[in-house]
Amino acid sequence: MSSPNDHTRKHIASFSLSRIGYLITAFVAMFAVMAQPIAAQSILRDAETEALFRDMVAPLVQASELDAEDVEVVLINSSEVNAFVAGGQRIYFYSGTIAEADSAVEIQGVMAHELGHITGGHIIRFGEGIKTATGITILSLILGAAAIAAGAGDAGAGILAAGQQAAMGKFLAFNRVQERSADAAGARYLSGAGITGKGSIDFFKKLQNYEFRLGIPQEDSYSRTHPLSGERISLLRDVYQADAAWDHPPDPEIEERFQRVKAKLFGYISDPAVTLREFPETDQTIAARYARAYAWHKSAYPDRAMAEVNSLLQDEPNDPYFLELQGQIFLESGKPEAAIASLRKAVQLTNNQPLIASLFGHALIATEDKSHFEEAERVLKAAVAKDNQNPFAWYQLGVVYSQQGDSARAQLATAESAMLSRNYGSAIRSSQIAMSGIKENTPEWIRAQDILLTAKNEFERQDKRRR
Repeated sequence: MSSPNDHTRKHIASFSLSRIGYLITAFVAMFAVMAQPIAAQSILRDAETEALFRDMVAPLVQASELDAEDVEVVLINSSEVNAFVAGGQRIYFYSGTIAEADSAVEIQGVMAHELGHITGGHIIRFGEGIKTATGITILSLILGAAAIAAGAGDAGAGILAAGQQAAMGKFLAFNRVQERSADAAGARYLSGAGITGKGSIDFFKKLQNYEFRLGIPQEDSYSRTHPLSGERISLLRDVYQADAAWDHPPDPEIEERFQRVKAKLFGYISDPAVTLREFPETDQTIAARYARAYAWHKSAYPDRAMAEVNSLLQDEPNDPYFLELQGQIFLESGKPEAAIASLRKAVQLTNNQPLIASLFGHALIATEDKSHFEEAERVLKAAVAKDNQNPFAWYQLGVVYSQQGDSARAQLATAESAMLSRNYGSAIRSSQIAMSGIKENTPEWIRAQDILLTAKNEFERQDKRRR
């Protein structure tokens, strides 16, 4: 039997140990999220949006002295207002961030800040903050457990609680220092690119309004991972206003393209009824017609969607992205033959942009006309050569090979698609079949072997996590 005091001491120890375990686990989980590619959320791929992001970030990358080939901007389908860097030099934007911004320079302000995280090595140094914080926690655990064992339950609990608070405070302070460093670096990159900081200030004001609405105390940022937006505005406004770029007007072409993409994303993501309220028929701007075309297409009104696209093409007959949408509407309305001309022209105008090319290859296959298969193979092989991270293009290439009776290469393409979709079981099966039908030690056989080994490793890792 145990006395009430023994029971109390054990309860305090158990509770505190679980809290410490939770704290350490939280630190590790946060680091894991920051360090790994995003798998659990939906990534949006769109040729026009990706081209815009490249052009928006290019002058900032140049100012940061990074290699433009290494920096990638990725869009995640989420209504949250957020952006972050995770591994390598990849910047992730939530689509909600694009929806919230009123101008391209606001997004460029966020891009500049995230580049500051990259050049500062903050993802790598994130582990330093965790190491320091968990070190404090573990030390307090040892001292607290010793006090509890000695019979000083209250003192031990106090040590444990103080250790947790110190650890969290140390970690949050470390994170805030990184955020201020990224703010300062971002300001330098905007200046070097000749881009006004007004957009950055405007976006921070939006974040500040969120803080007001959420009732976040504005006295200090001690308990936050980021400095308060008001603090950041105060520090950055003086820096931006002293810069020669402060009064530079935004690039009108970039701004126009941004409004198009913003409307396009709204039409694609939002409920069609919401889109049609936001962009009523009385609004005949390009952005509004673009959004409505997507809304009508989502609502299964292809004729109305096509009417909007045709009006856009009357204004811009050689716009590759309007042609892409026209072809997509034809294709998804069961008219692949009608889609071919629009998509072929869009591919030509964009110098074989791989996302558009994969849609074109799909249209050629969907006609079920064998005379189109050779062109489909050529188009899709060029698409995956330019962008081998597109599972849809690999899948369509597999379909072409299958239609042509080349089952081994069909299975290899299927394995590529399955790996990118993280369907490791399918990747294992398809790569094994591919290896059995392809000459040993050829480049394609070696690639199938690489997929097999990687897929087996990932499959085993997933299986261990499920146990």
